[in-house]
Amino acid sequence: MRKTNTAMSFSDEQAMLLESARAFCADKSPVSAVRGLLEDERGYDPAVWQEMAELGWLGIAIPEEFGGSELGVGSVVPVVEATGRAMLSTPLIGTTLAAQAILRAGDSGQKEKWLPQLAAGTIASLALLEDEDWGETDVHCQLQQHDSGFEIQGEKWFVTHASDAAVFVVLARREEHLCYALVPAADLAEGAITQHLLIDETQRAAKVNFSGVVVSPDQVMYGAEVASSLRDLRLLGALLVAAEAAGSAAACLDAVVDYLNTRKQFGKLIGSYQGLKHPTVEMMIGMDDARSHCYHAASLVGEEALSQDAEIACRMAKAQATDALCFAGDRAIQFHGGMGFTYECDAMLYMRRAQWVQQNFGDAYHHRKRLAGLLLD
Repeated sequence: MRKTNTAMSFSDEQAMLLESARAFCADKSPVSAVRGLLEDERGYDPAVWQEMAELGWLGIAIPEEFGGSELGVGSVVPVVEATGRAMLSTPLIGTTLAAQAILRAGDSGQKEKWLPQLAAGTIASLALLEDEDWGETDVHCQLQQHDSGFEIQGEKWFVTHASDAAVFVVLARREEHLCYALVPAADLAEGAITQHLLIDETQRAAKVNFSGVVVSPDQVMYGAEVASSLRDLRLLGALLVAAEAAGSAAACLDAVVDYLNTRKQFGKLIGSYQGLKHPTVEMMIGMDDARSHCYHAASLVGEEALSQDAEIACRMAKAQATDALCFAGDRAIQFHGGMGFTYECDAMLYMRRAQWVQQNFGDAYHHRKRLAGLLLD
């Protein structure tokens, strides 16, 4: 069995980010605000997004020369955990991953053009999937030669916050080689975006048809860096979604504990019954394990290509966080009894989030299947 790097660090910068992000998100995203945005077209408040940009959160992983603070992508984890705890859904993860794609595979001109805009609050989205399966490795979206550059043929599924994105980073093939195409939203054909109906109503994603869009050569990222960055982006996406899930599991635990300490049955607080105490402790242990895995992975990721230890840590974090939130959401519904199965009960928010998280960037089985080859002889 392979030995892995198990050291874990939590920097002063990460601690400060976590503290300030928790306070901000608690103020901006109480449960009433979360419910108020469920049927909103955007699913988030643009004013809150702009405040996040002013706080510098969008530039955490962007170098200083491009308008960021250069704290590293690992320092995005505490911010995403805080947004998950407040169920505050914004384009933060999608924009961060798009910036990482440009940072890891783009040339100097592409970085100088787009990274300062993303750090300032311009929304971007990463378009990877051509179906719903994160285990699919084939890329069918093609770049075909055109008089003024390349014409894209293909569509992408589950493109987050597609209706608000100013630019898309689209994974495609040019002949046999992987590449990314930078597609401004203004270049899409009318009706190219079809909204998905998601089980997690706090999230927004869409199918986007890029067929017919023509991009110039300076809008395309080529080279070996694309394949390397694609592996990293899938792992970083899993890590950030895991951090968001760990935060949501903590919020679910808070809601359960509050209910157990207020609901009475047969003249006693239901929190006094061992049959409810023990699963609640299991929720706490699962949530703490998820947080530990996330921060361990955060200490291993950086601007360079992710090491095998970093890959192992990211996959472990996603598997554990997925399981932790699914268990917490399930128990929250059960503990609330019949009311827990209703739309009016907040427990449904966490169960719906768990179902979305479970599939986003691969479920626990997906990652454990790949961990087996990395850890076992």
